[in-house]
Parts: sequence; C-alpha cells; structure tokens
Amino acid sequence: MTRLIILDRDGVLNQDSDAYIKSVEEWIAIAGSAEAVGRLCDAGVTVAVATNQSGLARGYFSQADLDAMHEKMSRLAAEYGGHFAHIAWCPHGPDDHCDCRKPLPGLIEQIRAALNLPQADIDNAWMIGDSLRDLQAGHSAGCHTALVRTGKGLNSEAKLASDASIADSPVFDDLAAFTDWYLDTL
Repeated sequence: MTRLIILDRDGVLNQDSDAYIKSVEEWIAIAGSAEAVGRLCDAGVTVAVATNQSGLARGYFSQADLDAMHEKMSRLAAEYGGHFAHIAWCPHGPDDHCDCRKPLPGLIEQIRAALNLPQADIDNAWMIGDSLRDLQAGHSAGCHTALVRTGKGLNSEAKLASDASIADSPVFDDLAAFTDWYLDTL
C-alpha cells in the first residue's frame, strides 16, 4: 500500500497572501516545510500537492509564473531529499463550475489517477491544509485530514467545529509538526 500525503500549497508549504502569490519572488517557503517534505520522502511516503490557483483565471499571473513557482518549490524540497510525485492545480475561478476547485475532490482524483493508485490508498492518505476547503476536499475524497495553523490556519481552526465531517481533524502548528507526529505513527 502506498503511503500518501497530499499537501495544500499556499499556507502549508509557502507563505500565503490575500493578494495571491503571483511570482516566484513572492513564493517564500514556510520555515521547515521543505525539510518536512524531505523527511516524509526519506521515510518512503509519497508526497503530492493539491492547490487552487484561481489567480490564473483572474489574470494575476501566467502559467509560466506558476511553473516557476512550482520549480522553486520542487528545488527547495529536493535540497532535503524531497520530491513531489504529482502537483495538481485548479486554474479556475470560483464561478467556473469546475470539478477540481477545492472543496470539491477533483484535484485529489487527479492525483490518484496520475499516480495510478487504488481508492484504498486514498482512503489511507492524509490531506493537509490551512483552510476548511482543503479538509473538505480531502474528506470528500476519502482521506484523513489535518489542519496546520500556518497561512489561514489559525482562522480556520476557530471554524473547524462548524463542519461535523472534519471537526475531529487533528491540528498542528505547521507541516513540520504534522510530519513529526505522522512519522512517529509509522
């Protein structure tokens, strides 16, 4: 069975901004996040990313800008032995009625298909995010869910009890703290 961790990007791997992360210069890693990806990979865990990127639809940045951000993210993780098995992103705006924008589970389905995983692996996977929509997408796909307090996480934590389907999700200070906990369970 594949051990899979699916990460939201903005607010989990890198600092978030209400004005969107629009360039590689604005993409700033959260301390310890690249190291955490490396530690997960060193333990034989498959790591993927599922991220809403409506800034594409809104014209805030180009596909080339997004590719450059993901290249930087991958390069930083690689410095610690980390690798993203797949990066899935939703390029749509909230009014586009797609099936991939979180809280819908489409990005997780894209990851499952790209990695050729059975649903049982998704059912044992973890979706880590800083917003309720990240956790709702994970829950809808069948994943375990966990919230981090980085990014929008502190505000999301206050609202966690409002959704019974994810209310019992464990909460961690950051991806590094989740990784410590997760690796201790293996």
